Amino acid sequence: MNAEQVKPKISMGMLFQNKVIRTILFSVFFLQIGIWVRNYSILLYVIEKTNENPIAVSMISVAEFAPIFLFSFIGGTFADRWKPKKTMIWCDLLSAASIFVVLLTLLFGSWKIIFFATLVSSILSQFSQPSGMKLFKVHVPEEMVQMGMSMYQTLFALFMIIGPILGTYVFQQFGISMAIGIMGVAFILSAVILTLLPPDQEVEKKESKTSIFLEMKDGFSYVWSRQTLTLLGACFAIAGLALGLTQPLTVFLITEQLGLPKEQLQWLMAAFGAGMILGGGVTIGIASKVKPQVLLSLGMGASALGFLIMGLSTEFWLTLTAEFISGLFMPCIHIGINTLILKNTESNFIGRVNGILNPLFMGAMVITMSISGWLKETFSLVLLFEGAAFLFIVGILTMVPLMKKNKMMVNTELQKL
Repeated sequence: MNAEQVKPKISMGMLFQNKVIRTILFSVFFLQIGIWVRNYSILLYVIEKTNENPIAVSMISVAEFAPIFLFSFIGGTFADRWKPKKTMIWCDLLSAASIFVVLLTLLFGSWKIIFFATLVSSILSQFSQPSGMKLFKVHVPEEMVQMGMSMYQTLFALFMIIGPILGTYVFQQFGISMAIGIMGVAFILSAVILTLLPPDQEVEKKESKTSIFLEMKDGFSYVWSRQTLTLLGACFAIAGLALGLTQPLTVFLITEQLGLPKEQLQWLMAAFGAGMILGGGVTIGIASKVKPQVLLSLGMGASALGFLIMGLSTEFWLTLTAEFISGLFMPCIHIGINTLILKNTESNFIGRVNGILNPLFMGAMVITMSISGWLKETFSLVLLFEGAAFLFIVGILTMVPLMKKNKMMVNTELQKL
């Protein structure tokens, strides 16, 4: 008996027969509609109200991303305490309620309450998202996890393309009041769909009076004591450093490196988004055949190549191709990391592990984003993009111990057979 016979083949039909995967994907579909209509309608509304005040516009990003730092680990800890299905439903309903409160206030009071809509739904997502990961861990067979994560990531990639178009269209055609109404309805529809999930399991009914701070400490100890999770954290942080270093500077590839108008940036963004959609689809096809650590290393390697080419290229078509390659393999990074988290974490620690690793990525990205302008003034644009490529290579090297560990495990299993 060989390794191929041991591993069952998972088809797309089998994937959609799994009630949890199917329900979560439909829920995410409506959530993404609500989130993208929220993001772009509020952005355009604030720009219109403040005459493009950069401070007011930047506050939208603060309201969107600050909760990731402040509430991600707290939300993950509570997600481990609470029932995941109930948590997700309540988060969606509370998001919808906050949206309608904002709508009423907007009609009769100050427009500045609009920031509250983004802040509240962003905070609640820090409790909901780890609960969704926990449901994957509890209800989805291990051989389906990676392909399920591929479908999940592809849906996000799809909305990276259509989301801005949808949000802009809704605001321009119907105005802010209708946009807010659509957000609220989308969150409610997501909550209704989540009621189709299997009932929450009554596991470990020990009502221990463990303090929330002790549980947080246990979460850090859990990650630190497991080599796979520690290496994943390092890999995630390195990827964040690389992406944050280059993301604000992409426009300068157009204006300085290629000597083109800044408006041409839209084509680079479109190439990256199209690559992500195609990459998500390809990853679904190979997900059941490729180990998650291999998938992650493949994504990091392709990103390194993409950034290397972007930094050196003086031809628009070559830069466009490199951006497409980066987008094509970006799903491999997210799917590989999420799959490894799920496969190497006990269900009662999923929330806390997710709450520790995600801020590592975001925090690292924000650090390099905040200093990228200064670095560009000090060093060359080429050097920064080559530096990002080097960081991705370092990220691959952090995965080497996992590759060796997996190889040893496979050899042991084959010897048993």
